[in-house]
Amino acid sequence: MAGIEKNEDGTSLTGVPVDEIILPERLPLDENPVSAYLASLSENSRRPVRTSLETVASFLSGGRASAMELAWWKIGYQHMTLVRSAVAGAYAPSTANLMLSAVRGVLRACFRLGYISADELQRAIDVPPVRGRRLPPGRAIERGELYALFRVCYTDNKKARGARDAALFALLYVCGLRRSEAVALDLSDYDPETLEVRVRGKGNKERLVYAEGGADRVIDAWIELRGDGEGALLLPVNKGGRIIYEREDVGGERRPARMSDQAVYDIVRRRQREAGVKKLSPHDFRKTFIGDLLDAIGDLSAAQQLAGHADPGTTARYDRRGERAKRKAASHLHVPYFEENR
Repeated sequence: MAGIEKNEDGTSLTGVPVDEIILPERLPLDENPVSAYLASLSENSRRPVRTSLETVASFLSGGRASAMELAWWKIGYQHMTLVRSAVAGAYAPSTANLMLSAVRGVLRACFRLGYISADELQRAIDVPPVRGRRLPPGRAIERGELYALFRVCYTDNKKARGARDAALFALLYVCGLRRSEAVALDLSDYDPETLEVRVRGKGNKERLVYAEGGADRVIDAWIELRGDGEGALLLPVNKGGRIIYEREDVGGERRPARMSDQAVYDIVRRRQREAGVKKLSPHDFRKTFIGDLLDAIGDLSAAQQLAGHADPGTTARYDRRGERAKRKAASHLHVPYFEENR
């Protein structure tokens, strides 16, 4: 990811005297606005927000301070306008606005902790969002590619690993799950009778999706190997093909095992290489799910609910029908071409 530029001498591009905004020593966690704000977020949201805050803190301090070492309450409107300009020039609009939202969240925490007044807060956060729009990231997965991906799972000589990966792909594609949602599923979230899958999405919002179209058979085959014990639906499988049910934490205590977001990414990349298909990511399954769903039923509202999008405009960005119409329209235009002029 591109970063925000900083002066070569390490000074802040905002014009803020760097020493004034760097804390002489870290505040206790219960007094630090960054930790207070992060604690108010869901677990899945903390990492991207923390990354955003670290990027902005580096910009504000000329690379000399982390987010936890910055006196955020000294950041005013004039500094926020420069931050907005910097992120607008370095990032896509959605990413830039996420970063501005993260800073606003910390400034609101400053107000709640009594570091700034309501007027100071309002003045500081009163910067407009970054305008613009980008095409959705990633690509649609072709039908033949899906076949190849599932095939390498079914032919894996480590039966448990292949069954687990096939169940993961079924959840990503047929249910349209984000990778964080897939690893957060417990066995109890799946009902093999109704085929309902209870998903905990962004903002701690629950929704129901359905393991239809044969996804239930793939998930049931995995559960048959996994067993019906409590815990995560998808479990780690070691190199020897053995399912891992518990892991030892740093304190030596045994805890139920669960896959990580990164593990899902690694599985997708490994299977992509084995299947010989073009590079793809876990999000590409979700993009394909929404596009295929809209192709099949044309119901934006239903697709929005199944995808767990708060804004129907987000779902609409994945609608491929308009692109096909534009391509068809463009095909009616012809450029004169004369072979002998080459």
